[in-house]
Amino acid sequence: MNHDELLEQEVRTWTPEESPSEAVSVNGVALSARDINLESANYDGGSITDRQHQAAVALVIRELLRQRATELGLLAADADLDDATIDRLLDQEIDIPEPDERACRRYFEQNRARFRGEDRAELRHILLPAHPDDLDQRDQVRQQAEALIAQLQSEPKLFANLALQHSACPSREQGGALGWIGRGQTVPEFEGPVLRLPAGLAERPVESRYGWHVVDVLDRQEGAALPFEAIHDAIARYLVETARSRATSQYLQVLAGEAKIEGLDLASGTTPLVQ
Repeated sequence: MNHDELLEQEVRTWTPEESPSEAVSVNGVALSARDINLESANYDGGSITDRQHQAAVALVIRELLRQRATELGLLAADADLDDATIDRLLDQEIDIPEPDERACRRYFEQNRARFRGEDRAELRHILLPAHPDDLDQRDQVRQQAEALIAQLQSEPKLFANLALQHSACPSREQGGALGWIGRGQTVPEFEGPVLRLPAGLAERPVESRYGWHVVDVLDRQEGAALPFEAIHDAIARYLVETARSRATSQYLQVLAGEAKIEGLDLASGTTPLVQ
């Protein structure tokens, strides 16, 4: 995780409950409503007020960092804060210890279930198409998929024929066969459920952006457990980034606590920087 991602994470975490006033300032340095509105264009989702929240917090954080960098002689008083200066500031101010072998192994032992190879499943399916925005059509197609499942539960040998008759997927020519699939090979809303299904005909249809799928799991292969040695470096990187994120959050909390911030309540117990 780079410093931009860390700061974006803090913006999401440190969100005030009320709209910023038109006069936000950090140690007497004003952040105008115009600056906040311009910055809010960089954020998606939520209301205008939500985006103004995020923009105000982002600008306050950058101003806190700019002032600290200036104080330490890393930036001229009249210069704009750039990414390289943020890197130098955080590297100088935040101490991130490297995790030792014991810490890495402890994390491994506590999270063994996460450290496996990829699960795979051999599938065949019948895709009944439905427009993603047509709720009435999707409901009708779901009922059609349920009817096909009921038919296949009593006549499983009909799967290939029903796929040829009803499926909108080119796999209908092969009896609906998709072969072996793993993570990242299909759309997530389809592969997520089907990779968790037991072998056999799924009792309920699976929904995707394309419609509803009648799914038959022909075989499954569970991912093999990975040895500690194979993932030691990945665990070490994860622990470093987790420590960096926590330390950055704490560092910004300290900067805010020592600053005079007006127009935006960052000291509220309901909007902590440190989670």
